[in-house]
Amino acid sequence: MKKNIFLLFSFFILSLGCKSQSIKSQKPKLVVGIVVDQMRYDYLIRFANKYGNDGFKRLLNQGFSLENAHINYIPTYTAVGHASIYTGTTPTNHGIISNNWYDKYLQKTIYVVDDANYKTVGNNSDGGKKSPYRMFTTTITDQLHLAQNMRGKTIGIAIKDRSSILPAGHTANAAYWYDGGKQGTWISSTYYMNTLPKWVQDFNSLGKADEYLSKPWTTLYDIATYTESIADDNHFEKTFKGEEKPVFPHNIPKLRKKNKNYSLLKSIPGGNSFTVDFAKAAIIGEHLGQSTDVTDFLAISFSSTDYIGHAYGVASKEIEDTYIRLDKDLAHLFQFLDTKIGTGNYTIFLTADHAAVQVPSYLKSLKIPASYFSTKKFRKFVNEFTLKQYNSDEIVENISNYQIFLNKEKIASLHLNQNDVAQTIADEVIHYKNIYKAVTARTLQTTTFTTGVLNYLQNGYNQKLSGDVLLVTNPSVISSLYTKKGTAHGTAYSYDTHIPIIFYGNGIKKGSSKKKYNVIDIAPTIANLLQIEFPNGTTGVIINEVLKK
Repeated sequence: MKKNIFLLFSFFILSLGCKSQSIKSQKPKLVVGIVVDQMRYDYLIRFANKYGNDGFKRLLNQGFSLENAHINYIPTYTAVGHASIYTGTTPTNHGIISNNWYDKYLQKTIYVVDDANYKTVGNNSDGGKKSPYRMFTTTITDQLHLAQNMRGKTIGIAIKDRSSILPAGHTANAAYWYDGGKQGTWISSTYYMNTLPKWVQDFNSLGKADEYLSKPWTTLYDIATYTESIADDNHFEKTFKGEEKPVFPHNIPKLRKKNKNYSLLKSIPGGNSFTVDFAKAAIIGEHLGQSTDVTDFLAISFSSTDYIGHAYGVASKEIEDTYIRLDKDLAHLFQFLDTKIGTGNYTIFLTADHAAVQVPSYLKSLKIPASYFSTKKFRKFVNEFTLKQYNSDEIVENISNYQIFLNKEKIASLHLNQNDVAQTIADEVIHYKNIYKAVTARTLQTTTFTTGVLNYLQNGYNQKLSGDVLLVTNPSVISSLYTKKGTAHGTAYSYDTHIPIIFYGNGIKKGSSKKKYNVIDIAPTIANLLQIEFPNGTTGVIINEVLKK
């Protein structure tokens, strides 16, 4: 009897060991986070007939797609999006409130990842004086490093510096971004390293940027089949310098000199292909996904989609061709991962940092309400009001990012109450054309909004960094800087917030969901998959539907 009990007990212990080993082996060797800059959810649907089976459709058919996924804060900008995706929270916690913003302590406008404490690695330009120090919280990439006692590697890659640096987090092994102009190479910062690894130097010496800039940009398929977009020759799109019309073909070799040389690569689909080439080189050069007991993380952002979207708008032939080509780039990347990492050994998520609105002048031509907002004219209006109300046009210190920053010293010298002044200004500017909401910082500090645009505004408000009066424009209103050509983003309206979120690979179920989820839910979901702690500011939730039991 004792012998039987001993055998049963031994079998139980063995089974626990096997179960533990099984759980451990289920973790992916590599997580690949993909952010497509300015990708609307409807691009998955509109261009579906032009996609192959191995890119977007592979993710949709074999992964798990969230069809009602949104960004849940204002402003919907690139830096804010990348920070929110990877920290699992909104600007109210992570502190990245825009790409550029007015620093009320320094009393000047700053750029999100600028950091004079570091130098460029890779060339003699200033393009590498960067770091993630303005991001207050940890990222999923930081947490993976902490959970593995700093073992494993985290690499960030993007043409835009902010799109590489913020996802890679504070503890990254490296972040790389593209230096255009006269350079045409991938660079980094002394925040991460003192010299570029040999594989990066070797890649830069290949001259791939010149290769992509040496041929015209033509449509991949017959342009007559691009029926999902408006006429190629229209009045709603920008042109490259040196072009008379915004039409195909775009003679890239001829246009290169007038369009900042290597920087032109950012604004054509070749920039996305170039990014995939570099990502493949990183996987090989850094031996990502090759360890048997730790998980590596590769954060990739495709930036050219944003440059092209801004110039041509969401209904253009150019944006349609860009996504058809990106679909092929993704297929090549996934096939490469199958070969180098192994099918079932990696996990992917694909999402966007924001979407975009249809070109307002195009909407107006269809009698759909849309307009343009001039910050310069608005500043004049506000100054005239404060001069009349308080006998001073120095009450306002700065207006930017649809925020009003008050001059605290001037207000004090006039013996005025700061909160009263802010509320008085908010009550007045609500009457200004195309202003939909005007809310004071005090209101956002003392009232909880759980739904609607004010909830999004509150999620994007950071008490330490944001302005004293925050504004929301009417739908389909963008900055007048766009001169009625091209488009923008930044609002809480669905055209800016409805983005794709797709999970695929190790630990992910097949399927889709129409339930509403937020982009900040990605990080805690990946953390749960990896069985590690959430980023320390997380306010998102685990998306149970996507994970295998």
